[in-house]
Amino acid sequence: MAYVDHAFSISDEDIMMESSYTVSNKPPIKEIALAISLFVFGAIGIVIGIAMAINKVGGDSAHGLFFAILGGILFIPGFYYTRISYYAYKGYKEFSFSNVPAV
Repeated sequence: MAYVDHAFSISDEDIMMESSYTVSNKPPIKEIALAISLFVFGAIGIVIGIAMAINKVGGDSAHGLFFAILGGILFIPGFYYTRISYYAYKGYKEFSFSNVPAV
């Protein structure tokens, strides 16, 4: 039988027992405000862009499509990080405020 030195081995128990970092569950206000503003402005941009495309504001529907695509680019990360922040606030198991990136 081979000799195994357990002093330098890493197992799941070691990681669970000892934490070398601290997780702050304090809400990052600036990051959440940015996520909510991206979410709101993205949703508004999509709605206004679709309305512009339907009514052909500016002569054709290209202006409205551009506005809707720009709104979609803002909406996707805003929705994602707002959802993470909401679930962390509600205390869901897999979510914490540390998952929201710092600005």
